[in-house]
Amino acid sequence: MDRADILERLRERIVRFAASRLMRDDAEDLAQEVLVVLHEKYPTLDRVEDLLPLSLEIARFKIWAVRRKAVRRGEDRQVSVDDLPLAGQAPDPFEQAVRRERVERLESALATLGDRCRELFRLKLEGLSFPEIQKRLGVAALNTLYTWDFRCRKQLLERVGGAWEKPEGRA
Repeated sequence: MDRADILERLRERIVRFAASRLMRDDAEDLAQEVLVVLHEKYPTLDRVEDLLPLSLEIARFKIWAVRRKAVRRGEDRQVSVDDLPLAGQAPDPFEQAVRRERVERLESALATLGDRCRELFRLKLEGLSFPEIQKRLGVAALNTLYTWDFRCRKQLLERVGGAWEKPEGRA
């Protein structure tokens, strides 16, 4: 039996040995590395009795090296992406509670405003422009409507508990 046949049979044994400790693809790679070491460093050995224990010993050392490398890189603690839950499209419960409280505060503050302010907000929420609202409410001047809007928004903000934010650079 020539050396090539011996190495081919050894490869099968090394793959089985490594596959018992590693994944199949890694075991085949490791077997190839062991065969390279045998070919380069031990060209004089040509008996199965000499090559088999040596190849399994080299494989064992290489398996240890693979495991040390995995621990060093943190690969032993990695979680597969397939095992992670998908993020939901709905907001989390905390965000939902905050939004619900904000809506309740806004509704109660709107209920305390006068009829004119509530009507103005309703028309704005319907998407009407200020000139259209002017016609609906029968206001003579558009500037009057702007003033009402400013005052109503200010009252609403005070009742909700907010404050006007000043633009940068203004006192």
